[in-house]
Amino acid sequence: MERHFTVSGFVTQQGATALHWHRLGLWLPPGGHIEANEDPIEAVLREVLEETGIEVEVVPTAPELGHREPAQLPPPVTIGVYDIERDSGTSTPHQHIDFVYFTRPVEGARLDLPDGNEGWVWVDEAALLAGGPMLRPGDHAEAAAVPEDVRGLALASIEAVRALEVATAGGR
Repeated sequence: MERHFTVSGFVTQQGATALHWHRLGLWLPPGGHIEANEDPIEAVLREVLEETGIEVEVVPTAPELGHREPAQLPPPVTIGVYDIERDSGTSTPHQHIDFVYFTRPVEGARLDLPDGNEGWVWVDEAALLAGGPMLRPGDHAEAAAVPEDVRGLALASIEAVRALEVATAGGR
């Protein structure tokens, strides 16, 4: 089976995570394919900025090892393996090997999400914990639940950012 390497970046601030109604018919965080000669960190920072317009930093979720050489990249929180039946421009089933990161806006970054067809929203912790459906964007909007993996990772991202802010004296 053909495999594509991708990244997802859960953008979290003030107890909420950015999700959008994706063309695949799902609530998802920003993300996309890793480009040639790009490492996963470069890819997630680029994808989040392209899709949301928000400049972010990766939230570390594992300690760095004590050596300087070779250089280290922060590890992903998890690596999801998703079977894709269809994707933009292709009808060939394939897999996405998805490096998932938690991110937060850099100090001074703008926090407004883009308007448009993709329906970006800040989803707060209470809504994620409730687990109910969210109204999809569009003229004849219907409600759709956040996929369980996305919901769990969004909640974990909120907790990771909260813990980092406590550890760094209450944030910025």
